[in-house]
Amino acid sequence: MIEFRLDRTSGVTTYLQLVQQVKDALRLGVLSAGDQLPTARAVVAALAINPNTVHKAYRELERDGLVESRQGQGTFVTRSLASPALDAHPALRESLREWLVAARAAGLDREAVNALFTTATREVFSEVA
Repeated sequence: MIEFRLDRTSGVTTYLQLVQQVKDALRLGVLSAGDQLPTARAVVAALAINPNTVHKAYRELERDGLVESRQGQGTFVTRSLASPALDAHPALRESLREWLVAARAAGLDREAVNALFTTATREVFSEVA
């Protein structure tokens, strides 16, 4: 089961952080079809957030066709976003992890790393397009 974490300094709304964490877990194969998401009550208790925030995130995931709510049972994953390509490249993941460790050791904070990553991603993928 997924365990949500919030970055209150990110500037990203709480419900979008929840949505993105579910989508990331689906892409990485942490969650798959049939898995149950934590109840809204459990998320509220763990993160000290408004229940409507959790419901809004789950509704968005449902609109995207990724989960379904079952009355009295909970919210369940309906499909995966996992890509075999992600599993096929553990060396790339390790290389990225090492780069992040080096960036942190060099004094970069999360926002600086995100800015570098976003800029580099745009550069590389605009060349491909």
